Amino acid sequence: MHKVGFIVYPGFQLVCLAASSVFEVADLALNSPTYEVTIRSEGGGAIRGTGAVAVLSEPLGSDSFDSLIVCGGAAHPEASEELLEYLRRAPATTRRIAAICTGAFILAQAGLLANRRATTHWMMAAELERHYPDVRVEADRIFVQDGQIWTSAGMTAGIDLALAMVEDDHGIEVARAVARQFVLYHRRAGGQSQYSTLLDLAPKSDRIQNALTYAKSNLKNPLSLEELAEAANLSSRQFSRAFRDETGQTPAKAVERLRVEAARQMLEQGRHTIETIAFETGFADRERMRRAFLRTIGQPPQSVRRNAA
Repeated sequence: MHKVGFIVYPGFQLVCLAASSVFEVADLALNSPTYEVTIRSEGGGAIRGTGAVAVLSEPLGSDSFDSLIVCGGAAHPEASEELLEYLRRAPATTRRIAAICTGAFILAQAGLLANRRATTHWMMAAELERHYPDVRVEADRIFVQDGQIWTSAGMTAGIDLALAMVEDDHGIEVARAVARQFVLYHRRAGGQSQYSTLLDLAPKSDRIQNALTYAKSNLKNPLSLEELAEAANLSSRQFSRAFRDETGQTPAKAVERLRVEAARQMLEQGRHTIETIAFETGFADRERMRRAFLRTIGQPPQSVRRNAA
């Protein structure tokens, strides 16, 4: 029996507990009661999260766990000394210690991330690095495993972390079966990007949004200024000016970012050659794609593929 404890505290993010359902569904996939999941807090009882919901918890106690998972909470959660001492003792008896989202700050406070690779919500990665310079923060990761310490990006990335743990315990086919139950296309690899170019650009008008959606769906096209302007139902001059005003970027730069994002996803899935990916995403050849990757994310396609393995 794998004993899994989710650690909560006042102001924790309720969405982090969604990861607990991964272990519940894994039991169904295995047709066996394999995981025993409990919610723990310092003193037990009802613990109120950031929203209107409180959950019932058991005290931390002296039980041994196979996996302990600290939930995220406020932008920079501060743990009590009792919880920190509990976590400092945990590596001696716990196979895996994890944090979801800003729960990484609590592991860092306990000293468990010192000289380790870790991630957190992308909006808080720089803050984690600034407060804990001995942590090797990898901001652009869905989750990171460094020895017995696991950390994940924000919010729903906790589900990916839990799926990775199930895969670690029972193999990829069981993890895939659980992912299908969650209506997920696949378990995202740890090296996948946290970012979405369309969300980041955040155009204000439907016309510019339509042009970006068109571009994302037609990356093999040249996607000239004229083609994008037509998708937005604007003249080329109007479109160029409106696009820069709303996104802060030129259409050409935005298209390059969309191509890099699509190519990155294909690289991480590992199903196609680099030449095929360059063609399918509109780069035409691998050298153009390599230069675009270096400009956009600072590493070549080969490194992205290796990191996602």
